[in-house]
Amino acid sequence: MSSRKNKIMSLSGGNLEDKTTKGLQTTFKRVLKNGMHGLCFSAYEDGQNIGAQLSESQIRRRMKMIVPYTKWVRSFSCTQGNELIPVIAKEYGLKTLVGAWLGSDTKINAQEIIGLKKLANDGFVDIAAVGNEVMYRGDLTEEALITYIKDFKKDINNIPVGYVDAYYEFEERPKITEVCDVILANCYPYWEGCAIEYALIYMKDMYQRALKAGNGKKVIITETGWPSEGKGLHGALPSFENATKYFINAQEWSTLDDIKMFYFSSFDEPWKVTAEGDVGAYWGLWDKNEKLKYNYNFIDFNKNKFFLINSY
Repeated sequence: MSSRKNKIMSLSGGNLEDKTTKGLQTTFKRVLKNGMHGLCFSAYEDGQNIGAQLSESQIRRRMKMIVPYTKWVRSFSCTQGNELIPVIAKEYGLKTLVGAWLGSDTKINAQEIIGLKKLANDGFVDIAAVGNEVMYRGDLTEEALITYIKDFKKDINNIPVGYVDAYYEFEERPKITEVCDVILANCYPYWEGCAIEYALIYMKDMYQRALKAGNGKKVIITETGWPSEGKGLHGALPSFENATKYFINAQEWSTLDDIKMFYFSSFDEPWKVTAEGDVGAYWGLWDKNEKLKYNYNFIDFNKNKFFLINSY
């Protein structure tokens, strides 16, 4: 039994179950300091909602905070100030995965595609994402999405182009998979109710399924993460402890197996409670006040309360 348990633990991550609170803190800081492949950039401040005009100053302030910890940054839109994110990222020497946000409004979609093309032509895009979870939301038909992707590729042929969605969409929609240069897969064990003990094994399976669907194409995990607070979903329980463990396991696997991964997310986003409930506001490594959430001297994991905050 013990050997079987050890095998499961090795697949699940770095045997974190026996670590003390201090041990988890130390490991988190080490892993963060070693850096990530990529980080999803959340620019909306507390009090702002999606669609608000982003200022250069708020983007620059937050970008400066994450620069020491990541090589790539991912943005989600090319309008309403979001177009400044890849420009500023390049100033700081980061590579960029830049997305055009597509939905049911054709006028907005056209603006997004124009914005993405301009950024690409100006040299601010290393990988382009035409649409994010459009199939999952049901905002467009497959044919309409493919038309947008082909339209972009017709004018921009010097960078990889893909589409972002849940890993299983690339199995179920081979026409979309075929038109993509790269498979941009979101992998969330949390959203499928997986307990933290098996979350890394689950994510590895998600990645392998996307890899098989891609049939030789490069696969990038464009989102994965774990919330620090909220009500939970089946066996998946939000907490500071679980979020810390998931971050450590995901990043160490990414490094060990050379998995290109964008962690979700940089900062907590209170506006997301409308779409995702209370858990939506707590996916960031930094909180809504731009303080590193897991940067503590001591934390009661069971109560999710800070007792002493330490600068990092």
